[in-house]
Amino acid sequence: MASELLLLPGLICDERLWRDVISGLDAGATVADLTQDESMTAMAERALAAAPPRFALAGLSMGGYVAFEIMRLAPERVTHLALFDTSARADDEARRETRRKGIELVGQGKFIGVSRGLLGKLIAPQHMGSEIARDVQAMSERVGPEAYIRQQKAILGRVDSRPTLSTITVPTLVGVGEADQMTPPELAEEMAVGIVGAELVRFPDSAHLPSMENPSAVVEAMKIWLAR
Repeated sequence: MASELLLLPGLICDERLWRDVISGLDAGATVADLTQDESMTAMAERALAAAPPRFALAGLSMGGYVAFEIMRLAPERVTHLALFDTSARADDEARRETRRKGIELVGQGKFIGVSRGLLGKLIAPQHMGSEIARDVQAMSERVGPEAYIRQQKAILGRVDSRPTLSTITVPTLVGVGEADQMTPPELAEEMAVGIVGAELVRFPDSAHLPSMENPSAVVEAMKIWLAR
């Protein structure tokens, strides 16, 4: 098993996103801080500066976008790649407009409303009202409105990573929650097809945050991946 992991959180997520996964894996782990920067390149550079010389890389949602940037900047440092509930595609115009509207609302002081509005898309219906839902809301509030705006600006500026999928040669895991509406399973399938030798895993009882909703399944998939 790889001895070091670099874990990349999603939009308005922090270390809690990966807590249960880290506890289930026999590996050292660094959770990158993706709250300080307004571009994918700056996020990737900050994560690389805090990372060990060689590492297995896992990103969820926005973290997956940063993972693609790390693969462009420093592929020689990455031993394994895992992409969870993310997409290689750039946003279409409708999604971009949704992000711009979110930035506008948060700028008007409506962050709590925006973050609560996202909750139903982040987790499966059966988890609403549960401790998982409370943890997701608390996590978003810890990250806060200023970081949300920076992160959305970075996401808006990201490039389409589909043309570079074929250049990825490390053992790759592509995972997705079966009920994910934000980055649905067909986007995971697209990435898995584009990366030679990639393994695709669907996580039951999960939407966009399987590392919190079904961490045992994520841990099992990652153990197999790290042993490759």
